Order: sequence, then structure tokens, then C-alpha cells
Amino acid sequence: MATRTSVRIDPVARDVALMLDDTLSSHAQAALLAEAAREALGEAQDTNRQALGYVPEHETFVDGSRRDDLANLTPRSTVTFEFKLLTDIVGWIDEQLIIHSPVRTERYARSHVWFADDVEFEASRTLPAAEQYVVLNAQPYARKIERGQSSQAPDGVYEGVATLAKRRFGNVAYVGFSYRSFPGGAVGRWAQTASAAALAKNVRGGRVGARQDWLTRQPAILIDQGR
Repeated sequence: MATRTSVRIDPVARDVALMLDDTLSSHAQAALLAEAAREALGEAQDTNRQALGYVPEHETFVDGSRRDDLANLTPRSTVTFEFKLLTDIVGWIDEQLIIHSPVRTERYARSHVWFADDVEFEASRTLPAAEQYVVLNAQPYARKIERGQSSQAPDGVYEGVATLAKRRFGNVAYVGFSYRSFPGGAVGRWAQTASAAALAKNVRGGRVGARQDWLTRQPAILIDQGR
């Protein structure tokens, strides 16, 4: 008779099943489990190195609790190594947006806003769990910059950074360029002005609600780990 214990490697999505011999002592079984977990971690690190060109940081969890090592395992322990891939993606994109931003006043560079499932968060802090992450710029002239109407960013900003991110991380998560409505920040305040309403009426027409959506649509980068 054997005991079946799994060593889970996330988010590489791989389960390593062990058949631990019941004739061995509990200490020996736990030692075998720890050895198998280390081997699986090494393989996962090699996979990430080949895919990304580097090995991302990871955290170790034993039976759901964070650990600094694999000491004191039991034969029935479940070990999970969680790689911080999304943290790396968000941090890299945030850095590249700042690098590629026009810097005449730095207002644009300070106006990149991140959302995790529509909840705003700071990219420099712990990444909240979410199905989708979106970054866009809160300044009303962001669309003009994206169209190349800035001498400091003649090729725009968001679409170019999205392309670079897709090349670097596309085999880990979906990264894409799009437009999203953002009725907040400076662009939201501008959309409520009489001049903006007149512009939308003359150029866009249609329903008032649709005009507001058009006025606040900003270039955005989307990160979706499920695609």
C-alpha cells in the first residue's frame, strides 16, 4: 500500500505525484518529499529561465502557509512554489511607461494609473489578486500623445510599451493594447466641462452617455493571466 502526496508548482501549472513507500519512516518519507520538491523547483526555474531569460523570485508555501525553507515537512505535506511573474510584468511595464513618457512637465509620467479588476492600486506595492490588470493615463491629452502629437514621443507611448511587453512576457500572460474609459482623474474632470461636452456633441454626436464614454477613453495596456 502506498501514500500519494503531491508537490504543486504554481503558476507553472504542474503537479508532481509521489508514491511514498509506507515501509519507510515518516522522517524518510518527508525527506523524499523535500528532495522531490527541490528537484521540481529547479525544473520550474529552468523553464522560466528559458521562457523569460531570467529566473523570477518565488515564495514557498507548505500546506498553505508561507515558509522560508522545506524544514519539518510531513509525508502528507503539500508544497507550492509561487513565482512572482505578474509582479515582474506589472513592475516592468510601469517602469517602461515612465521611461517612454514625455517629460516636459512630468505630469503625464506621474499619471499612469493601475487597476486590478477595476480597483485602483499602486504598482510599487504588493500586487493584489485579480483576473485582469489594466494601466492607463489619467491626463486628457493622453490620446494625442498616443497619436504621436508630442515631439518627445513621436511614436506614442502605450502601444509601443505593450508591444515590448508582449515580446518579453507573451508566453507567460496575455499583454495587449486597447482603449478604456476612465471617468476619473484629470480626464474625468475635463470631460465634465462645457468645452468637452461641445466637442463630443460636434464630433461624436449620439447619446450623452456615449459621448462621455468617448471623451474619457484612454490608451491602456491589459494584462490577463487567463488568456
